[in-house]
Order: sequence, then C-alpha cells, then structure tokens
Amino acid sequence: MLIEGFYRAPAWLPGGHAQTIAAAVRWPQAAIGYRRETWDSPDADRIEVDFAQPEPPAPDAPVLVLFHGLEGSSRSHYARSLMREAAQRGWRALVAHFRGCGGRPNRRPRAYHSGDSQEAEWILHTASARWPAARLHAVGISLGGNVLAKWLGERGEDARFLQAAAVVSVPFDLAAAGASLGQGFNRAVYGRHFLRSMRRKALGFDRAFPGLIDIGRVMASRDLREFDDSFTAPLHGFRGVMHYWQTASAKPWLGSVTVPLLALSARNDPLVPAASLPTPDLTSRHVLLEQPPQGGHASFVRGPWPGELGFVPQRVLEFFERGA
Repeated sequence: MLIEGFYRAPAWLPGGHAQTIAAAVRWPQAAIGYRRETWDSPDADRIEVDFAQPEPPAPDAPVLVLFHGLEGSSRSHYARSLMREAAQRGWRALVAHFRGCGGRPNRRPRAYHSGDSQEAEWILHTASARWPAARLHAVGISLGGNVLAKWLGERGEDARFLQAAAVVSVPFDLAAAGASLGQGFNRAVYGRHFLRSMRRKALGFDRAFPGLIDIGRVMASRDLREFDDSFTAPLHGFRGVMHYWQTASAKPWLGSVTVPLLALSARNDPLVPAASLPTPDLTSRHVLLEQPPQGGHASFVRGPWPGELGFVPQRVLEFFERGA
C-alpha cells in the first residue's frame, strides 16, 4: 500500500510539493461525461450533483458519494480519478458539490465550511432514501474528508446506514493546517490560489446578499486565516476563526466513529503537518489509519513525472469491496 519509490520528484522541488503540484497539472486525461442533477436542500437552497455515468446503473449497484475539497468540484483531479474508477467497476458514482461550488450561486445566504456535517447528513440520507436497495459508501477529500469524518463521529451508531467511508488528506486539526497554509511556499502558492477563488465568490455573495459580510475586510484578507475570520466564521455563526477551526475539526470525533473508515494521509503532505495527524489512541477500532511517508496532498502520484493518480481510487475501492 505504500507509494514510496513509485515516484521520483524533480530535484528542485520537495517531494510533498512535487506530488501535490503534479496531480494538479497532470490532466491531459480524458474528461468524464458527467450527468448533472440539481438537488433541493431542506433550507430551500440547492446543490449540483454530478454523476459519472451517462446512463444509470442497476438500482442495487453500490453507491459512492464524493465530498470534494476546498474550492474543488467534479472537475478536480481526484474527483475524476475516483469517479472513473468507480464507474468502471459498475458503481453508481456521484460528486455532491458544496454550496456555491457547482457553478451556480446560492439561493440562501450561506456558503460551506470544514465542519458542515449537517450538509453531509442530508446528502447522505437523500442518497440512502433514493437507492434503498444499494450499499452506500462515502469518500471525502481534504476539507470534504473533515466534514465526513466529523459527521461520522457526531452521529455514531446513527451513521451505520453507511456501509463504509474513506477520507484522504484530511486537515483533522484545522488550526495546525491553517497555520501551515499561512507560511512560506504554502502561502505563496496554495494560499494565493485558494484566496483568488474564494474572494471572487465573496464578491458575488455580497452582491446577492448585501450587508451580511464586511466585504472590504474580506477582500483585504491576505491568507486563509484572515478570510475565515472575516467571511467563513461570521457567516456561519462562529465567534471568530479560532472558534471555527477548533469547533469544526474532525480529530476529536474519531473516537466515536462506528462505521468502517479508511483515513489515508501522507506524512509529507505540505498542507497537513504530520505532527497534527491522528494516532491510534485517538480513534475507535473502526478507523484504519494509513499514513505512508510520501504522497503529498490529495495526490499520491506514481510513475515518471507528471505521474498517474490510480493509487487513491484503487485503494479506496479495494477497501470498500473487501468489506472494509
């Protein structure tokens, strides 16, 4: 299961960064012909859900729901690789977009955040009710993995309508990940990328719902900490960024998980410090921690530069198909 030795990073870039960047740029891969649906949420909003198959599989085909990462979508490299693998195995595979990430603005004055387990709740219950004869599985990447892991811990036994779950490259300790993202190379490259997208959405949000946020402060934010303190936290009822990060972190909930859960994290992830990763003493017996030394963030690239991304989908589907 280890990927060490499968990938040789360019000498000028540390391995964790090299794998992360290679995954993001490697797509001359064929696009997936998604089939899109719009699901109405319980609070009169909507999300976009993209299905990997043009034609629906059998009603009892296993179902895989994917929760994407920060500013991700069904077009993200990890989403396409997971959706393709699941579809090839005959699964019903779908990406549930968080609010505002599916290409259309919200109807309601809210966005999404790392601890939004209420969002995962209604999406998973909707999937379960729609395909009651199917075994339901979920996977979360980065932010989406934190949402999913937190929901599993919060719900405990009530989450057991889910067959199994997997989370990849999760910032289980949001304060540690936020501090890492605000420093050096991370801030200059990843932080700038995220901020550009999030501030653009914040402008649209302010036009739709004027006066709810201090848009001047949001646009002046220089890193994720300042953005979360000026936009994410006040919009979703948190007292500030530290209250948000501490309240939304999934790490304290891992001891309450009752559904088989694979937690895959590379120890050279440039965005998630290895020291912040969970240890077995913090988890229930249902949680399988896999923390290989290499893999970067949401990438686990193998082969010559820029590599291929088969490791994560193959490992996740193997975990699910072997009965977790």
